[in-house]
Amino acid sequence: MFSVLSLAISLVSCGEDPHKLREKKIGKKLDFSTIVGIKYYEVKRRFSTGLSFNEMGFQQEPTWIIEFKSNDTVSAWSPQKQRMQPFYLLFDHGNVYNFAKEYFRIKKITKDSLLFQRLHLKGKEISSDIRSDVNIVYYSEDYIKNTLKTTAQELQKPTAADTAYIESLITKSNQNPTNAKTAFAGRQPVIFTPTSLIVQVKKISTVNTLMGRTESYDYLFPKYRIEISRAYQDFAYELSAVVDDKGRIHMTKLYFVQPEFLKSKAKAVQGILDIYVRNLFKVTAGSTLSKAHSSEIKIILIGKK
Repeated sequence: MFSVLSLAISLVSCGEDPHKLREKKIGKKLDFSTIVGIKYYEVKRRFSTGLSFNEMGFQQEPTWIIEFKSNDTVSAWSPQKQRMQPFYLLFDHGNVYNFAKEYFRIKKITKDSLLFQRLHLKGKEISSDIRSDVNIVYYSEDYIKNTLKTTAQELQKPTAADTAYIESLITKSNQNPTNAKTAFAGRQPVIFTPTSLIVQVKKISTVNTLMGRTESYDYLFPKYRIEISRAYQDFAYELSAVVDDKGRIHMTKLYFVQPEFLKSKAKAVQGILDIYVRNLFKVTAGSTLSKAHSSEIKIILIGKK
């Protein structure tokens, strides 16, 4: 039954300014007028640990340049077009905004610096995992040049703490270089360089925006298609492998094989890796901060007789 109290609330709400009602629901827009025309350089991109690397080896690399043009327009540097490109600044709710196909929570605005939290959305929900655990710091061009008396490129370099963390991951990985659990993604991925005309290799992208697979998947889980002609027989396998710091390949998982044949097929595939791939390619291990280490990759291995 519709109560008298409900009727009273409804009558009050009907007379309330719709803009104020909207503000109560999703919050008030921020005012960017004090920073319009100031060019900001991204100088830090950090996890909540304060590091730019996580335990998977993923690096948050600062690259953005932005400039607010108005309260609803922001320009951002486009590496593809090599120029600043305008984007509509879409207010979502609270301090959450969208521009350049990314969502951000804007935490701090001053003429010298900005602090954003980069957000990952699944559907309409903000992910609460590591994908939204990214804090971004921008410094203004004037602040970098005249106060800090340095350059954006210098400020963007990994810190001593980053280096120490990566060295600790490498030490752990080197204790058991074939173990996928201690291997981690290389900032520079594994490289297969053919040394024979009977082989070819292609790095495959697995980016799928509909499934939420961003470019970071290609970084964390690099995938290669290797084809060998004049093989001992025709074959096709899909597998995961750890490439150790010396470039040796150790299969860790074989896919799409019946359980009763798994043991024999795994032995055959490791043989192909040791005889064909190892001798027909120069295999360069993945590395981070110029230090080689074990990393896990996926391979589609094709042989043609």
